[in-house]
Amino acid sequence: MRESSNISNDLSALTVAILVGGLGTRLRSIVPDRPKVLAPVRQKPFLAYLLDQLANCGASHVVLCCGYLGGQVRESFGETYRHLQLVYSQEETPLGTAGALRKAVPEFQSDLILVMNGDSYCQADLLSFYHWHDQNSARASLLLVKVSDTSSYGRVELGIENRVGYFEEKNVSSAAGWINAGIYLIQKELLLSVSSDRAVSLEKDMLPIWAEQGFLYGFKSEALFIDIGTPGSYQLAEGLLPE
Repeated sequence: MRESSNISNDLSALTVAILVGGLGTRLRSIVPDRPKVLAPVRQKPFLAYLLDQLANCGASHVVLCCGYLGGQVRESFGETYRHLQLVYSQEETPLGTAGALRKAVPEFQSDLILVMNGDSYCQADLLSFYHWHDQNSARASLLLVKVSDTSSYGRVELGIENRVGYFEEKNVSSAAGWINAGIYLIQKELLLSVSSDRAVSLEKDMLPIWAEQGFLYGFKSEALFIDIGTPGSYQLAEGLLPE
């Protein structure tokens, strides 16, 4: 680990990309008429909680990677939210999470991108994650949170110097462990290596390759984590998300 470079004490230097294009099929019994990032929690779209978190960390440029019903996201949030500038990258056919990021590359204004899943919230210290990534001279890092039962998410095991060793599939183990919180720091050059002519998954296709190549790191946080992908977890969000 090297000494930290002179990086900012906020997120203003980074482009943030939020993946908001999921089909949300498991949530349609409760939220049938909108993308799940617009599912209301305390009368506020779920995505607004992520944008508030970013605004509070000093972020300024956010690219929303849209897919299913993406026009509703633009109609709901427009071009700005608080002091955040919002830019939209709309996929015409499903590209997968990595494919959506590859399509959005022309909108990225920084060489390092903070990537977030739009259907989960983690109350981790994003600035500490940013500084830790820089200190490790990492090309890609993912934020890990500890849960009591990893069977719904899959487990992430770390090796030497916090490099990701391997990913365990869902439903393999129900024990406590570390899971992928859906928050990443990724060099733009890696996203340019993603195929642009087919659907590619960040989680299933790219992360295992980067881990095998030895340059994917894992940052551990014991922060609150909420995933609204299922009706049960969505209903829990009402009582867990910050006011």
